[in-house]
Amino acid sequence: MDPVRLDVHDGVLVITLDRPKANAIDAATSHALFAAFDRLRTDGTLCAAVVTGAGERFFSAGWDLKAAAEGEAIEADHGPGGFAGLTELFDLDKPVIAAVNGLALGGGFELALAADLIVADAHAEFALPEVKVGMIADSGGVLRLPRRLPRAVATELLLTGQRLGAAEAARWGLVNQVAERPHTALERAIDLAQTIGEGAPLAVAAVKEVLRATEQLAVEDAYALLRGTHLPRYRSMLTSADAQEGPRAFAEKRAPRWTGA
Repeated sequence: MDPVRLDVHDGVLVITLDRPKANAIDAATSHALFAAFDRLRTDGTLCAAVVTGAGERFFSAGWDLKAAAEGEAIEADHGPGGFAGLTELFDLDKPVIAAVNGLALGGGFELALAADLIVADAHAEFALPEVKVGMIADSGGVLRLPRRLPRAVATELLLTGQRLGAAEAARWGLVNQVAERPHTALERAIDLAQTIGEGAPLAVAAVKEVLRATEQLAVEDAYALLRGTHLPRYRSMLTSADAQEGPRAFAEKRAPRWTGA
């Protein structure tokens, strides 16, 4: 079976990790996931992606420990996007939403953290249990989690491997939406992606570019970067036909017709 299934819903690429029983990720699966995210990057008909897991119990259990036990190296080649195809893919200008349909453990949690937004089913749980198997969450968990949660909370999760429920994750702002109706995180995530797709493509890309470039800067320094010439997607957006189309459509009380140029 192909470990990654792809479907398209009105411009949204749905990427389903499908490796029974726990949707664990080995090196080959990381390459397959990268191919999916690369398709999102290069296909002009796609506005966003949703990544989810098959079944109802696991989003992903993370690194495939069975593959590791059979000889796959800790530092195996996971492809240009790093583990899970996304954790080190830093130039993707289209949004990715993780629809967490169950347990997101270890590298599965790191995959969700690498997404721009997270929608979770109410029964979903998140954990980074790497210390319990002699490692740390070095596919982004130890780097991203302290930037998404209060440092003390993130440190406790990293040191203990304890699970964080969807409702608590939402209270901390880690999860954007919790789907209270059972098993509807994917549906909610697709709706959210399509709402994002209503915006101008260059503007969406510019938001991601500016966030990436400025999130560690003081506001004054961020303004200096913004007003300079080092943010090409932002500069292109300012002079684009879409930047003229938006106000024109508003004045004419009609839906804008974006061209992405």
